[in-house]
Amino acid sequence: MTQVHDHRGGVRSVEVPIPDNPLGHTLVYVVDTDRGPVLIDTGWDDPASWDTLVAGLTACGTSVAEVYGVVVTHHHPDHHGLVGRVRDASGAWIALHAADAAIVRRTRETRPESWFAYMAAKLTAAGAPEEHIAPLRAAPRRVPAGLSPALPDREIVPGELLDLPGRRLRAIWTPGHTPGHVCLHLEEQHPQQPAGGHGRLFSGDHLLPEITPHIGLYEDPDDATVTDPLGDYLDSLERVGRLRPAEVLPAHQHPFTDAPSRVRELLAHHEERLTGLLTLLATPLTTWQLAERMEWNRPWEQIPYGSRNIAVSEAEAHLRRLVKLGRAEAVAGSDPVTYVAAG
Repeated sequence: MTQVHDHRGGVRSVEVPIPDNPLGHTLVYVVDTDRGPVLIDTGWDDPASWDTLVAGLTACGTSVAEVYGVVVTHHHPDHHGLVGRVRDASGAWIALHAADAAIVRRTRETRPESWFAYMAAKLTAAGAPEEHIAPLRAAPRRVPAGLSPALPDREIVPGELLDLPGRRLRAIWTPGHTPGHVCLHLEEQHPQQPAGGHGRLFSGDHLLPEITPHIGLYEDPDDATVTDPLGDYLDSLERVGRLRPAEVLPAHQHPFTDAPSRVRELLAHHEERLTGLLTLLATPLTTWQLAERMEWNRPWEQIPYGSRNIAVSEAEAHLRRLVKLGRAEAVAGSDPVTYVAAG
């Protein structure tokens, strides 16, 4: 049964399923405007997900054909996946931050063999064992799932109001989970809204009530710039905490209040994790070895192949933060590179 929630004030959400994923679903928000509904995210590109979104919009008293626009919080397929189908069915505009739009464009233009070669090189540099890298070298020359996402036709500009006639929805750039992740501040109050805050915040994956968002690396292979996504995320968290929205409407789990408290919890979590990693780095470790020893939601031996790649990416993001802070350093001459606690 399609689950639709009324958040009042002309805002509803539809639980759009994510196939074979413990998250279960993405909350796709439906915001009433003077020109028709605007969606915040769309859900995974899957027939069952599409059917659920269509049924959910019907339950909201509208239809896909009436959608005026889609604001995408970030490029991940459980948020961006169905935007092409929504646009085809409605003629709606699609808005995405430029940094994530660049990733979508690069993804579409990259040949499958180039993508697999890049992943193999990254994992080799991280110290992954050959048995983990070998499947990438032997991968078939076909486009992996999620590598043909739809291009947006509008750019989300941080600080500006989006095109929602009759509403005030302002974009807040919150990089970290992805380089172009945005939260969306609905600068309106309604009678049922908790008192003491400033509007409502559609937080995407930036701020979730119980889950710590993944911090990943999404880099252009032709750009040698060393990014610091964890630092970006922590800075973004503090900005959202200072905003003090009355209610947070996240893309997963459930709405919640007291954003500053949740921000403090996440800041403390990451500081505790960074301190714990320094203990592991008492002896030199590669990025892969660090990932093996980090605490995840299950033992390393039980983590699936693709999720291990994500874990290695997160380990590297934490290493970069430690190096930038002067708390860890690369061991000169090591190959693959190992890292050790500084001083």
